[in-house]
Amino acid sequence: MSFFDDIDKKTDDSEHLEGFVENVVFSNESNGYTVCELDIGDELVTVVGIMPYLNAGETIRAKGKWETHSTYGKQFKVEYYEKQLPATSEAMIKYLSSGMIKGIGAVTAKRIVSQFGEETFNVIECHPEWLTDVKGITAKKAQEISESFKSQFGVRSIMMFCRDFFGPATIMKIYKKWGSGAIDTINHNPYILCDQIHGIGFDSADRLAASIGFAQDSDYRIAAGIKYMLSYNAINHGHTYIPRDKLIPLAAETLKVDLERVEEPLRSLETAREVMTVDIKGRRCTYLTEYYEAEKYIVSKTTLLDKLCEKSSIDNLEYMIRQVEMESGVNYAKLQRKAIMSAVNSGVMLLTGGPGTGKTTIIRAVISIYERMGFKIALAAPTGRAAKRMSEATQCEAKTVHRLLDMEYLAGEKTKFRRNEHNLLDENVIIVDEASMVDTLLMAALLKAIKPGARLMIIGDADQLPSVGAGNVLCDLLASECFAAVRLTEIFRQAQESRIVTNAHLINNGELPVLTDKKGDFFYLSRENESDIVPTIVDLCRNRLPKTYGVDFKDSIQVITPSHKGVGGTEALNAALQSVLNYRDGKKREKKFRSAIFRVGDKVMQIKNNYEIEWERFHEKGTGIFNGDIGIIEAIDYSSERLQINFDERICQYEFARLEELEHAYAITIHKSQGSEYPIVIMPLYRCAPQLLTRNLLYTAVTRAQKIVILVGTAQVVQTMVENNRLAKRYTGLRAMLEAYLLGQ
Repeated sequence: MSFFDDIDKKTDDSEHLEGFVENVVFSNESNGYTVCELDIGDELVTVVGIMPYLNAGETIRAKGKWETHSTYGKQFKVEYYEKQLPATSEAMIKYLSSGMIKGIGAVTAKRIVSQFGEETFNVIECHPEWLTDVKGITAKKAQEISESFKSQFGVRSIMMFCRDFFGPATIMKIYKKWGSGAIDTINHNPYILCDQIHGIGFDSADRLAASIGFAQDSDYRIAAGIKYMLSYNAINHGHTYIPRDKLIPLAAETLKVDLERVEEPLRSLETAREVMTVDIKGRRCTYLTEYYEAEKYIVSKTTLLDKLCEKSSIDNLEYMIRQVEMESGVNYAKLQRKAIMSAVNSGVMLLTGGPGTGKTTIIRAVISIYERMGFKIALAAPTGRAAKRMSEATQCEAKTVHRLLDMEYLAGEKTKFRRNEHNLLDENVIIVDEASMVDTLLMAALLKAIKPGARLMIIGDADQLPSVGAGNVLCDLLASECFAAVRLTEIFRQAQESRIVTNAHLINNGELPVLTDKKGDFFYLSRENESDIVPTIVDLCRNRLPKTYGVDFKDSIQVITPSHKGVGGTEALNAALQSVLNYRDGKKREKKFRSAIFRVGDKVMQIKNNYEIEWERFHEKGTGIFNGDIGIIEAIDYSSERLQINFDERICQYEFARLEELEHAYAITIHKSQGSEYPIVIMPLYRCAPQLLTRNLLYTAVTRAQKIVILVGTAQVVQTMVENNRLAKRYTGLRAMLEAYLLGQ
C-alpha cells in the first residue's frame, strides 16, 4: 500500500510534489532533516523537512505545504514523503548500479534483475537469502545488500505506521532503534516505547496501543502505567516511592481497570526488579528500582565516609583556626568555630542556615585549613549559577556537580558519569553548596565517585524549597541525626544592615516582613487592584529600574512568581514583558511554536534536563543543558531549523524539534529560581492556589535577591504566605533508612 493512500483520504490544504532529487544541499544524520533541490519537470524547487537517507538521483513523492522563507524564498515544507521505486527493468538496473545500495555494481545489478524481474526489490527487502542464487553473491553479502536497501527504504513503513502519534524526528529515533523490525516490536508491546525511546511518554504510547486494538487491561499496559505513575510522581511531586495502598487504587482509577487487575502486573515488575516494594515504618512502599537503589547507596556510602574519617587533635585544630583568624582578620563566633571543627573532623558534615549567617565565611576557613593539611579540595554546586557564585565567594574554582563527575550522554541512553565507583575523584575533600537542590539520584552519583576516607561537607538552607528532582536529601540527612550538623542562626552585623536579610529571617520565623522602609534594599509597591500588578512590573523593568540604577533587564532583573497561571503568573508576565522588551520589529527572526513565539533576543529557560545538547564555551566543549538554565536566543536559522542560544557563555545549537523544552524566562516560577541569585528580584503578590501561597515559597523568593527585592501587589497576600507554613509532603525513605542503620549499630 502506498504511503499516501491513507493520507489522501484526509482533506486538508496540503499539496503533493513528485520529482527527481537533483541535489542534497544539507542533511542532518541525527534527525533526518534535509534540504534538497527537486526537479519536478518544469522547474527546480527547494524542498525541506525530515527526509532521512535521501540521495541525489532518487525519485520521491512528498506531501506538504508551500511557505516563503525570509532568506531563501519559496520552498516546500515536507510533512511526509516516500521514495518511488523504479518500475521498469532498465530503471531498476540503473538504480541498483548507482552506488546507493552497498555491495551492488553494474554487473551484479543486471544479474539480480534478470533473475527476479519485477520482484527484485521485494526479494532484496524480504528474502535476501534468495540472492545467493545469483552468481557472486554470498550469504553474508546478500544480508549486507538487504540491510543497505532497508536503510534506504525501510523508514517509510514506520513513518506511515506512527505518523498520527509522533513527529518525524521521534519516528526517526524509533527506526534507528529497531530498524525494519520496529513495527513488529511495537505491535508486540507498544509500551516498550516509553522505556526505550527518549521523549515518548505513557500517554502517547497508550494512544498508539489503543489504535492497534491493544486491550485496556493488558498486563503490558498496566505494568507501563504503574511505572509511569511512579515516574510522574517522582518528577512532578518529588516522591521517591508511593505507598502501595495508595499506588494500587491510583493505578486502577487512572488506567480504568479493576483493582485486582493491578496486582499481578505489579508482582511481575517486582520479580523483574523494575520496581522494589519494601517496608518503611510498617507500611509497604513501592519504588522505581533506581530510586530505591539510590537511597540505599546514600545510606551505605555516607555512613562509610563517616566511619573512615581520620580525626585531627582538638589542639591542632584550634591552632590552625587561630592562624586562619589572624590571616583573614576574622574572629569566628562560637557556632562558626564549632562548624569549622566539625567539618574538618567528620567524614560527612552538614551546615545549614539562612542568609547572612556566615556560611561563606565558614567555607573559606575550612578551605584554608584543609590546604594546610595538604588535602585536595573540590567545590561543587548543583547549577552553573550557584557554582559561579561559589567561585566568586571563595576565590577558588567551583564546578557544577555534573561537570565534577564528568558527565557524558550517549544517544538513547540515560546520563552517565565518567567519575564513578570505578573511576574515583582524586580530591580528599568535596564541598557542595546549595545542597537543598541536590536530588536523590544526583547525590547517589556524587557519592559513588568519592573515594573512601575522603570528607564530604554539605551546605544549604534547609528552609528553602526542596530539590526539583525526587527526594529531600538535605532535610532527610539532617533529620536522621546520623551526622555532624550545625545550624547557623546568628545574623552578623554587616548582614543586619540589609533589609533583604532581616526580612527573610522574619518570614522564616513566621513574622511579617517590614514593608514600610523606603530607603533600604527591600521595597513594597501596594497594588490593591490585581489588574494593576502586571503594568507596574512592566514599567519597573522597562523604565524605572533602568533609569534609576542603570541596569539592563536581561543581566540584572528577574521577575519570579508563585505560579504559571493567574493575573501575575509566568504566562501573563512573559507575554507582557516580551511585548515591550523584545517586541516584533520586522527585523528580528522568530519561530512560532504552539502558542509561543521565540524571537532573537528573547530570554529563555530550559525546563527539563537534556543531557545530549552539545555546547561550546570558548575552546571548551561539553554536553547538557539542565532544568532551570537561562539563556538568550542569539540567532534563528530557518534552513537548518535551529536556534543558537547562549546559556551563560555556553553556546548551543538548539533544534526546532526541542522547542517544547523551552519557555520564556522574562518571568519564572519561584521553584525554577532555586539555586540562583539575581541582582534585582521582582515578585508579584496576587491570589492563586493556596498550596502556592506558602511561607517557604516567599522565603525562597526573597533570598534569591542580591541587591534589591521589590514586591508588587497586596499586603494581604504577604500575610497569607507568612501564616501558611504548610509543607508539601514528599514520600522519601532516606531518613527511615538512616535511622534504621543508626539503631542497628
